[in-house]
Amino acid sequence: MNIVILAAGMGKRMHSVLPKVLHPLAGKPLLSHVIDTARKLAPTRLVVVTGHGGEAVREAVGAPDVQFATQAQQLGTGHALAQALPLLDTSVPTLVLYGDVPLTRVSTLERLTAAAGANQYGILTVTLDDPTGYGRIVRDAAGHVRRIVEQKDANEAERQIAEINTGIIVTPTAPLAGWLAALKNDNAQGEYYLTDVVETAIAAGHAVVTAQPDAEWETLGVNSKPQLAELERVHQRNVAEALLVAGATLADPARIDVRGTLICGRDVFIDVNCVFEGDVTLGDNVSIGPNCVIRSAQIGAGTRVDAYTHIESATVGANAVLGPYARLRPGAALANEVHVGNFVEVKNANIGLGSKANHLSYVGDADIGAGVNIGAGTITCNYDGANKHRTIIEDNVFVGSDTQLVAPVRVGRNVTIAAGTTVWKDVPEDTLALNEKRQLAKTGYVRPVKKKKS
Repeated sequence: MNIVILAAGMGKRMHSVLPKVLHPLAGKPLLSHVIDTARKLAPTRLVVVTGHGGEAVREAVGAPDVQFATQAQQLGTGHALAQALPLLDTSVPTLVLYGDVPLTRVSTLERLTAAAGANQYGILTVTLDDPTGYGRIVRDAAGHVRRIVEQKDANEAERQIAEINTGIIVTPTAPLAGWLAALKNDNAQGEYYLTDVVETAIAAGHAVVTAQPDAEWETLGVNSKPQLAELERVHQRNVAEALLVAGATLADPARIDVRGTLICGRDVFIDVNCVFEGDVTLGDNVSIGPNCVIRSAQIGAGTRVDAYTHIESATVGANAVLGPYARLRPGAALANEVHVGNFVEVKNANIGLGSKANHLSYVGDADIGAGVNIGAGTITCNYDGANKHRTIIEDNVFVGSDTQLVAPVRVGRNVTIAAGTTVWKDVPEDTLALNEKRQLAKTGYVRPVKKKKS
């Protein structure tokens, strides 16, 4: 089967310089959703017809299995499909999808293509309570499809028809070039309608069959920002329902956003207003507090992530405690039972079993052993103005508050670092590291007072 995705429209009602099909839904372009669906059908040819913003579209979704055709002038859906003809295999049917209709299920398309078989013309239709604005499916007394009439060209009786054309069709490919060449644009829009091919196919002896989706939202397209927002909520509701069915507990299914893939183990709890991006895996008994953002991360079983924690491209072991207000940046790798507390930032660093950094610290480009305590206000000084350097802290080190570790530096096992120390040289194991200093208390000191304004 060939699959052609029509994606040439400008999207004037989006009020944006971004091509309509590149506006994001759940973190990726509308068109990418359609391409992902198409790939699940294993097409022999996959063609995207571009027009407005074609270069940007090609750059965004280009891949070895995607071919592109160009519709230089937007003269209608029939004209758009004609641009893809040279790239199609005429020995198999062609399924036509739309780059701004992102939520159609694979099962619905399989039902349509199965109904059409190799030589029939199939149309995905849906019956609406209010069909205003859509092309109507006109049937004869026996219930056979005779034609499709657009809203602007329909008479009063035809406008009462509730069954509408979604635009998604499957057609024999061999006769398609002739059918498209015969299209005329003598209609209210002055365009070459793909819908007019129905009558030509019937006249050529090809039966027209229909199928309907399980849900109306599968056929909804995006022509404006309000419609984009509506489909975003539909998609997120579907994701939330799938998570609930799989056993996750969501504090409020209406307040979760998944912009990628979220895999949850057993007995996972997710509080409100959490955002998951990229590929995220949560192990058994993971608890995610409110207002967390987790991107491309793996979190081990039993770990608790408290409120307002941000995690990006990081791995966390089992039974760890993160946050609130912690930040794990790319390359952070935390072992089991690690604690990273409030206002602690970890970047490109390994933290060993049971180590803790509970308050107001920065750990970057570092290798931290097991059983290490990082005191409040500790920072690794990893950047010399040109290059990054690593800090190595071995097992069972106690780092006092307000310590600066100037990399490259190594701190040996069982070292204690006194509060307020700047460590710029390696520290041998089993020692106390401190900077010599003395504290003075001067008598007779008078605190300055602010001068009064005259």
